[in-house]
Amino acid sequence: MFTIDNSVMLLVDVQGQLAQMMYEKNKLFASLELMIKGMKILNIPILWMEQIPSKLGPTIGQISCLMEGAPIEKFSFSCWKEPEFIKKFKALGRNQVLLTGIETHICVYQTGYELLNKGYQVQVAADCVSSRTKENKEIGLQRLVQSGGQITSVEMILFELMQEARGDAFKEMVKLIK
Repeated sequence: MFTIDNSVMLLVDVQGQLAQMMYEKNKLFASLELMIKGMKILNIPILWMEQIPSKLGPTIGQISCLMEGAPIEKFSFSCWKEPEFIKKFKALGRNQVLLTGIETHICVYQTGYELLNKGYQVQVAADCVSSRTKENKEIGLQRLVQSGGQITSVEMILFELMQEARGDAFKEMVKLIK
């Protein structure tokens, strides 16, 4: 089980025209909004990545407007190969990663694979990742599971993190999900 105190969300490369080419992009964007808002309710940190923003463009507006601070720029497909990511990630002292973003079969997969090989627990929110094709999304998810990761969904992980139906966070979450 993932816990509030050990979890961090990772938002990978939801940028520019590439984001507009994703399979079921509107569902993806709505799920990402819900996930980000849920993380804020639970005070779970979010690390925000952008792949070569000078070429691919910035994170899409409906997502970036929910974010705080600035994204971490990357050139590698895997976030783990970026020193700035490693520094900020390790500073959080958390070992459970909630993986979201694009593309499932490239940057999301390679990041998840490396995190798993470094001993971290990884859950991929299936409704918060995508690729340009349904097939590549599915293959990316399969490979992550084969590598030791787990698949979850926005609602599943939010309720897993809360663990009980009481308190202010639960009341806020119910309003958010309905």
